[in-house]
Amino acid sequence: MLDSFLEKALTLNRSGEPYATATIVRRQIPSSGKPGDRAIITPDGQIYGWIGGGCTRGIVLKEALESLRDHKPRVVHISPDAREGASGQTKRYTMTCQSGGEVEVYIEPVLPKPQILIFGKSHIAMALARMAKTMDYRVAAVVPAIEEGVFPTVDQVFSNTAFPGGDVFQNSYVVVCTQGEGDAEALFQALFLKAPYTAFVASRKKANGIYQELRLKGISMDQLKEIRTPAGLDIGAKLPEEVAVSILAEIIQVFRAKQAEIENQKLENALDALPNNDYYLNPVCNIPIQKSTAKHVLVYHDEKVYFCCDGCKVSFEKDPEKYMTKTDKG
Repeated sequence: MLDSFLEKALTLNRSGEPYATATIVRRQIPSSGKPGDRAIITPDGQIYGWIGGGCTRGIVLKEALESLRDHKPRVVHISPDAREGASGQTKRYTMTCQSGGEVEVYIEPVLPKPQILIFGKSHIAMALARMAKTMDYRVAAVVPAIEEGVFPTVDQVFSNTAFPGGDVFQNSYVVVCTQGEGDAEALFQALFLKAPYTAFVASRKKANGIYQELRLKGISMDQLKEIRTPAGLDIGAKLPEEVAVSILAEIIQVFRAKQAEIENQKLENALDALPNNDYYLNPVCNIPIQKSTAKHVLVYHDEKVYFCCDGCKVSFEKDPEKYMTKTDKG
């Protein structure tokens, strides 16, 4: 179980995908989850691992998706006598399963960090590499020729001729810091990566001259418009380290905005339980249920209704109109 958990986490980390981890830290029998049981929850609502069944599974799914949305960890307490709501860092839910039990789960979002690809070996390039590594970013460099001692802290160094490009670096944030040494060639390579951020360390006048060379190589005006130059936020930077700070600040700005857009779209889809996925909103407790694994199902007016546990199913059977008139659950 632990091996598969770690393997899944490693796969998501390598691909730069966000996810949340859920770990049971305390339980009172007969809750099926035990302390140390854990799972990974992805933004599309998939659960990998085990954190219990019934209402616990649905509640953890809901809170994990919210954790990915607000980027905050939380402790979730589920017990028969709890009232739904927040108390400090703890979110409290009522255990609706008739079997009872009690469980506490720690949920933490794991958010990817940018991968930075640097073209060139200028002083700004080296300063950027040092600072990016202090932030624990993955950093790779592409240089005209590999020299010992240049970029000693980066994860990978490639020569221009041996640079693999393609899918390997398509999710990287690319900065061309060649500063007069193969500018056009480096930008040409960088543009074909279709990165979410491509910046060129140069004045506008110099950049326009390089762009003319790129146009002769077949680069379109639309492609050139994707290049950010001068690179970095305008903070009046002069020294290489200051320019590196301005570039990192801009990368963070773009990265966070892009990730928020992607994550929120995925989370909206999962939380709203769209018809084209496997989730259904339990009409009693408003907790998402996975249809394919639901054990408590009944048919009401020719429509299947799914429940997280026997308690919710019993409550529904007592007064179905109370729940089905709230909203269309189909």
